[in-house]
Amino acid sequence: MEYHDSEKAKEVAGRVEDFMDEVVIPREREALATGETISMDEIHEMWEMAKERDLFAPQVPEEYGGQGLDFSDMLPSFEQVGRSLIGAIAIRANAPQEGNMHTLEMVGTDEQKEEYLRPLVQGEISTAFAMTEPKVGAGSDPKMLQSTAVKDGDEWVINGHKWWTSDGLGADYYLTMVRTDLDAHPYEGASIILVPRDADGVEVVRNVDHLGGHGITEREGGHAEMKFDNVRVPVENTLGEEGDGFRIAQMRLGGGRLTHCMRYSGMAQRSLEIAKAYLQEREAFGSKLEDKQALRHRIADAETRLHAARTMVRHAARELDRSDARIEVAMSKMFTANVTNDTIDLALQCCGGNGIGKDIPIAHFYENVRAFRIVDGADEVHRRSIARWAFEDVDETEIENTLQFDEDLRNDELKE
Repeated sequence: MEYHDSEKAKEVAGRVEDFMDEVVIPREREALATGETISMDEIHEMWEMAKERDLFAPQVPEEYGGQGLDFSDMLPSFEQVGRSLIGAIAIRANAPQEGNMHTLEMVGTDEQKEEYLRPLVQGEISTAFAMTEPKVGAGSDPKMLQSTAVKDGDEWVINGHKWWTSDGLGADYYLTMVRTDLDAHPYEGASIILVPRDADGVEVVRNVDHLGGHGITEREGGHAEMKFDNVRVPVENTLGEEGDGFRIAQMRLGGGRLTHCMRYSGMAQRSLEIAKAYLQEREAFGSKLEDKQALRHRIADAETRLHAARTMVRHAARELDRSDARIEVAMSKMFTANVTNDTIDLALQCCGGNGIGKDIPIAHFYENVRAFRIVDGADEVHRRSIARWAFEDVDETEIENTLQFDEDLRNDELKE
């Protein structure tokens, strides 16, 4: 399918595809077949191979060790890495590290970029994004943010409670969203502060066990519950301008939602490829499964909807270069999350017992994809935004000629 991506985007995505097919997916298949865990030493070896092929960290400027691709140009590569359970981490484009790199590159000071961004790109340190809170704190409604930071001289004193802090177990630093002006609306009075793991008062309480939480690498990531008890950090650890936390988070999430869309699209496409290969081989009730019309129609529908999702994401990416593209991103994220959920579910069903087994990656994909309808904004939140936009400028002249009840025939008691 031709999406009219730039020549640069297609060229890099082609090389990423080759890297996935030649190096990453074979190692993934081996790990699934043997049940062994892929070590971080092996991941580091893949990073070196990715660097040799000019594929490492495509989302990061060249001066910090990445490939410096424009946002739209890197999306096809993100789809390719999504095809493997270890694809994104194999080229240092895995969430949340990728989003944190982007955030530091966008709003970090020169000093912060040198101290945090450069070693983060190279994998020398790890970061996490600490925003979501237990009830009654910030979740789908971020205005409910409860964590705070109060200035004491040239320090912030941070108190808060977070969970679903992705990669929080092994992080060296946390990009922590807190309220810094309690008199202002949270959208105007919140900031993001870099908090080191070894600061006094930082507690990693536990990993939140969750659907799809077991991977095939030894990487310590997890989704941590965190507590910050009178944690002191320098005011210079503020990321971006004080009070700009929500604006920065929205900038991070807009692009992050689209890169997630492409990763999950790749996951769904590979699931379909596995399913089609299985249907071509498997016989039942007198013929190959690939000849069953009901299955062929469902595969056709899945391919069509995936094409629509890819097209929506690319359109939203182009708009993101011009504006915040809030509605385009919301539509793309919500639609793609549902399409990829349905597609991987279909692929699993097509493969039967082999689908629910873990000799092939579909079962892992199935566990991972369900979270996509919740993370980066639940379906309901995006539908709420889309519906609000849809009703903003309704043209009431369109219903001028609809028949109205004759008021002369209406009971006077009902008119009151």
